[in-house]
Amino acid sequence: PTLFVCLAILAQAEWYGPSNSRAPLPASVQKSPAMAKHTKRVGITGKYGTRYGASLRKISKKYEIQQHAKYMCTFCGKETVKRLAGGIWQCKSKTCKKTIAGGCWLLTTGAAATVKATVARLRKAQLGATDK
Repeated sequence: PTLFVCLAILAQAEWYGPSNSRAPLPASVQKSPAMAKHTKRVGITGKYGTRYGASLRKISKKYEIQQHAKYMCTFCGKETVKRLAGGIWQCKSKTCKKTIAGGCWLLTTGAAATVKATVARLRKAQLGATDK
């Protein structure tokens, strides 16, 4: 090789040092301080990485957000109800501590909300009929 090429190789070897040394990396190789610290879109399903496919991770994200959310307690009115296990929810308020049976991922299921509304409507109609 030419003298210029040899000098370039030597300069590069001196910059990086031997393979076991702690020589600093050039700025273009070092980590940028403006790197992202959080996931941009995937949120809680970032723990799955690229596994299982985007569609399944999107469905899983919906359920995981619902199960980790806090819900309003119907007894004390505070937003402190958290999931203990599948279908078992507990108010974390110091004064309440009620345990509630509910849906697996949500505190109330769609079917339960429908039944509750129907019962309330029928009860209201029955009270209206007895008043007359």
